[in-house]
Amino acid sequence: MESGDARDGDIASSAAPDKPRPPGMGGHSSVSHLGRAVTAVGTAMPFSNSHNLLKMKHSPDDEFPDLSVHNNHMAKVLTLDLYKKLRDRQTSSGFTLDDVIQTGVDNPVIYFYSSNIKMAQLNNQRLPPEEEYPDLSTHNNHMAKVLTLDLYKKLRDRVTPSGFTLDDVIQTGVDNPGHPFIMTVGCVAGDEESYEVFKELFDPVIEDRHGGYKPTDEHKTDLNADNLQGGDDLDPNYVLSSRVRTGRSIRGFCLPPHCSRGERRAIEKLSVEALGSLGGDLKGKYYALRNMTDAEQQQLIDDHFLFDKPVSPLLLASGMARDWPDARGIWHNDNKTFLVWINEEDHLRVISMQKGGNMKEVFTRFCTGLTQIETLFKSKNYEFMWNPHLGYILTCPSNLGTGLRAGVHIKLPNLGKHEKFGEVLKRLRLQKRGTGGVDTAAVGGVFDVSNADRLGFSEVELVQMVVDGVKLLIEMEKRLEKGQSIDDLMPAQK
Repeated sequence: MESGDARDGDIASSAAPDKPRPPGMGGHSSVSHLGRAVTAVGTAMPFSNSHNLLKMKHSPDDEFPDLSVHNNHMAKVLTLDLYKKLRDRQTSSGFTLDDVIQTGVDNPVIYFYSSNIKMAQLNNQRLPPEEEYPDLSTHNNHMAKVLTLDLYKKLRDRVTPSGFTLDDVIQTGVDNPGHPFIMTVGCVAGDEESYEVFKELFDPVIEDRHGGYKPTDEHKTDLNADNLQGGDDLDPNYVLSSRVRTGRSIRGFCLPPHCSRGERRAIEKLSVEALGSLGGDLKGKYYALRNMTDAEQQQLIDDHFLFDKPVSPLLLASGMARDWPDARGIWHNDNKTFLVWINEEDHLRVISMQKGGNMKEVFTRFCTGLTQIETLFKSKNYEFMWNPHLGYILTCPSNLGTGLRAGVHIKLPNLGKHEKFGEVLKRLRLQKRGTGGVDTAAVGGVFDVSNADRLGFSEVELVQMVVDGVKLLIEMEKRLEKGQSIDDLMPAQK
């Protein structure tokens, strides 16, 4: 997430019609992007298909945690029968059985449970907003720039249909004041409705993160790889590998910071069934994390195929690592050039990748595979979260719109040390990081260079920026190898 990887419309006071569909999935008129009624104070009221009601449909058998490898006192006591008996109980402050046991589920060898969270929830109901407002005086993220005390007072008592609150939205940004390599967003969505219920926070965060993208702007989509100019000839002496990735969220489920075990397992089951219908060069197999050894996981991580273990503070603070590794895994084709991560930061992460500099081939496979996946989900009566303003809706505001990151691992030992490197990337609308991910620095002059934008540009436009920009970076690197100046190659601001 952003985490950086690492998201509008007026609040309605009456019921809204069904949600608009993603491009190609049929359309209908819409008053609200989110298909919910929202009260004057902004609390979303669920229709019969609300996430909250959907979550209640999962039986205790589907929600019961896998405690087979756990060695703590809770795991010794909690049977399925006891879970069934206690699951629907809650304290006067809303503390549930799942809240009670979560630390023991996530930490198999913890031997104690602290009541601090419970007391925090009790106090949260008793104390005024001034006492609950977070200290953001040393914070450097987009959320902290926007969230004033007055805004906190206005939004604190709002809640989405599935129960996501303002404090849930901002917690990752409160716990992580800044990042050594990027300007993080500092907030996440827990469901599709979060972007509407808390729009007074999300709108300015989105505008700040996405270069002035206004609440009235509409996003555009172009997944026709034939519209990409060039991209099949990036110099392999410099470009080690190329990849394009995006995320997708399945409408009707909470997002990873807020989904239940049963929802997560249902997402895994649905996704594996859909992906199993892919054929040809995309035919592949699903590998569940729970069935992998530590060595197998680490090898996939080292080979840049699998997401890392949940050690990032950005991931942990947002709640996305709950119940790890339950219902997480990776699907990939036989050649490991087309991959889908399931239940990491987003419901789905779709990735096309290969060695060398043929970005055209990578993007063509990406568009073909993504289109087929969307069709397969539609055949099962599911669609992806999307609306005309935000495009494809994902957990982190940084990934809204296309959700697309097109990147290369590129050798730039000379340009990478040049004083103008950062300015060159900024003008090209590109960003850099280490090849190990957003939390890493570059090693040996090898950088992961990708598009900085996600929202307001089409997929083709973003990949085109990367292709054109990488060609210029290589030309600059060759100049510097010869001891020549690059001043005349400095690009204008895109």
